[in-house]
Amino acid sequence: MGTKQYTGSPEDADLRRADSLAREIFSDVANKWALLIIEGLGERTLRFSEVRDAVEGISHKMLTQNLRMLERYGLVERTVYPTVPPRVEYTLTEPGRALRAMVDGMCGWTHQYLGHIDAARQRFDT
Repeated sequence: MGTKQYTGSPEDADLRRADSLAREIFSDVANKWALLIIEGLGERTLRFSEVRDAVEGISHKMLTQNLRMLERYGLVERTVYPTVPPRVEYTLTEPGRALRAMVDGMCGWTHQYLGHIDAARQRFDT
């Protein structure tokens, strides 16, 4: 059984890798909790409990999982202070703040077209 060789150009391989990575990031980051955490952090640095308070309805487990995922992608920075008990703070990184600007744009789009969307949903549901 042989190994299949890639015969495309290096540029094609780079584009395929970038596309694959983008799909992976989008599938992880484009969930309601991650977007609400990003919006909740805003320009602030918050402790875990403050993030939980800013994101209404999120469980401890979901918040932990999403903060870890956002940290893995470099969108959130986690700082641990050596106190007893340890103090942990979260803040958006530069890429996280850039993504937040996109989320704000989506929220603005929602507000702008809310009436149109509402009317279409009512027509569809009748």
